[in-house]
Amino acid sequence: MFVPGDDLIFQLESGFGLLRLLAVDGEGSETVWHLLAYDEFFPDVESAELRLAQTKPLPIREPHLALTNRAFERTPTARLGNRPVTDDELVAYNAWLNSERSVSDRSALLMLGIR
Repeated sequence: MFVPGDDLIFQLESGFGLLRLLAVDGEGSETVWHLLAYDEFFPDVESAELRLAQTKPLPIREPHLALTNRAFERTPTARLGNRPVTDDELVAYNAWLNSERSVSDRSALLMLGIR
């Protein structure tokens, strides 16, 4: 099971990308997954892990994606590790909490225009 703070990796034909789990709301089929998408790709998993270990922040492609449980399940990811979620990372999520709270039923990769 994934938890907030998890760094998630996904594979493309040309390499690997990273997502970060910011928060999880609800339960079961009503779960909403909140992700941050980084805008950097890596040739292999080891390069991604090394980059995450650096103190220099990764460029962000999308600061917040809200996905239905079904959409999250259709986003093929694996857990690389877990780090505490920072207040800066939660800015877009907190703005979502105070908005119309739209949630997508499209996978994160489709929302990012990657697939």
